[in-house]
Amino acid sequence: MAITLRSAREIELMRKAGAVVAGVLSKLQEMAKPGVTTAELDTIALDMTAQAGAQALFKGVRSPQARNPFSGAICASINEQVVHGIPSPDAVLKEGDILGIDFGVRLDGYCGDAAVTVGVGEISRERRKLMDVTRQVLELAIANCTPSVKWSYVAGKMQEYTEAAGFSVVKDFVGHGIGREMHEEPRVPNFVSSDLQANDFVLERGMLLAVEPMINAGSEDVRTLKNGWTVVTRDSKCSAHFEHTIAIIDEGCEVLTTK
Repeated sequence: MAITLRSAREIELMRKAGAVVAGVLSKLQEMAKPGVTTAELDTIALDMTAQAGAQALFKGVRSPQARNPFSGAICASINEQVVHGIPSPDAVLKEGDILGIDFGVRLDGYCGDAAVTVGVGEISRERRKLMDVTRQVLELAIANCTPSVKWSYVAGKMQEYTEAAGFSVVKDFVGHGIGREMHEEPRVPNFVSSDLQANDFVLERGMLLAVEPMINAGSEDVRTLKNGWTVVTRDSKCSAHFEHTIAIIDEGCEVLTTK
């Protein structure tokens, strides 16, 4: 497993890409109101990306499971949709929905990637708890990312916190290294498994990781819709998703996808 360690210059470039991502996600959270379509949010993201001189990472990506490339700049996943929801003029946000927005850009050759889940209008107490716990799992991971720590230690804390809250960690999708490409080594799971134990890695200064817990209100089991992209929970219960691009530094880690 070849993990690329990035220089201070490269981290600065990724910080600039991350700021674009953060700005777009901030705007989309403001705009996610009842009656708005996910296609409208996607248009805003595309316009802001172009204004920043960046390129949308997700648009045009191909998958072996899908006949068509991904059509959106954002992934817009509503309620039971876990990840890779396709923006659509038919997907109208309703009061009480939760919306996961995943977004990434490439700017000057380097990538930034982040995700948030936002409540649309007034949401139920259960959905609020799911969102809060998922955000807290990401914050817990960030707080424990420091040089010389094994990723399995961080992943174990993420899984333990999730399950203690009564939720489940999605195991079919994980975080990833990031740099010049959106997906680089290593795989960054949010749980401990025999595969992670066999392929564990120690955090080092200069590592760039996209850490992204996906947490389900019910079972961890998921399936992919016929479009080949959109992943949903098998039990139709809600899912939440938060993500940041982080850099491992001497003092711990720095979140790059902030304004």
